[in-house]
Amino acid sequence: MAGASAAVAGMHMPSALAQFRVEVSGVGLTQVPIAIATFRGDEQAPQKIAAIVRADLERSGQFRSVDASGSSLDETSSPDLSLWRQRAADSLVTGSVTRLADGRYDVRCGLWDVVRGQGLGGRSYQVSSADLRQAAHRIADFVYEKLTGEKGVFATHLAYVTKAGQRYNLWVADSDGENAQSALSSPEPIISPSWSPNGAQLAYVSFESRKPVIYAHDVASGKRRLLANFRGSNSAPAWSPDGKQVVATLSRDGGSQIYAIDAGGGEPRRLTQSSSIDTEPVFSPDGKSIYFVSDRGGSPQIYRMSPTGGNPARVTFTGSYNISPAISPDGRWLAYVSRVGGAFKLHVMELASGTATPITETSADESPSFAPNSRLIVYATQQQGKESLMTTTLDGKIKTRLSGASGDIREPDWRPFQR
Repeated sequence: MAGASAAVAGMHMPSALAQFRVEVSGVGLTQVPIAIATFRGDEQAPQKIAAIVRADLERSGQFRSVDASGSSLDETSSPDLSLWRQRAADSLVTGSVTRLADGRYDVRCGLWDVVRGQGLGGRSYQVSSADLRQAAHRIADFVYEKLTGEKGVFATHLAYVTKAGQRYNLWVADSDGENAQSALSSPEPIISPSWSPNGAQLAYVSFESRKPVIYAHDVASGKRRLLANFRGSNSAPAWSPDGKQVVATLSRDGGSQIYAIDAGGGEPRRLTQSSSIDTEPVFSPDGKSIYFVSDRGGSPQIYRMSPTGGNPARVTFTGSYNISPAISPDGRWLAYVSRVGGAFKLHVMELASGTATPITETSADESPSFAPNSRLIVYATQQQGKESLMTTTLDGKIKTRLSGASGDIREPDWRPFQR
């Protein structure tokens, strides 16, 4: 039986899968023009901090890079802001990377409001070389929050599954797909990873015992425990917002129905009572609703019910095949996959109005998951016959490909802000 690895921290993945690349496509309408100068010492550092910050901010869809080539400014510089105004930049990021005597790095940044001609503060981090990327993500979060008023998600993580040859791996990676660490490796399929609300555990489905069984995996220690191994199939786990229970699809009583299970284990409580297939349950962020997929109306559609069960209300009415619901953390949006003329396309619905919009050009989209600030969606798809992970803004205008170099890559889940 494949066991979990040791702690995720400090583990390194094979280089064949390590290289993810950011490719931004599409044009947003109201982007802040920002200049990110080359950090002093960046050339000697193992990671190019300014480039990581630039890629993060571009991927958010909120920023447009202004050419800052040829300028190296650190956080102590007093830049000539009129020069940056001439370059049509609204904001300027400066900084430095310095190797310390103990081998760690001191990473610092400064942020300038070019329009108002004033400094907006800075940040400094002392990190090991392995954490340089994380320091860059935290700088991008600082800049994002200062300029938009919202929390950034660049220092958060993604979980996803790859299949390479006959091996399945559950990975935890940075939000840009880089720096992936293996949380679990198995010769049998691993599917449906789902983060706990505090970001400390992953529930997932393993086929090690030749049938689907649900485990909860502690990411820091690598320890795991059994959540559901009932007669028949145990699949599609999702946590309640308070982390006290998991909803899942069980076929223990014949047919696939939705049950609630205490996070510590125990006897499941049946929530749906239908002769149809009910699956893919997810909680709303306020814990007052469960969204799920059912073919009770003849074809798969998304429904909503109370967390104790009861009479479900249908949510999707456009299209004859709608699956994979994901609710944004702010409760405003439903992302799901709809089959349109044989193509599977990511859609976003504003829940208040019921207005749904397709936001992709691809035809094999699956497994949408919202960023913890509700501003981006990660999903799996196929491009040029290769499976890849993408992020997109909610309007579909800015997409970024996080493409693995080898193996199938699928089922991403965006880690919540860690409490």
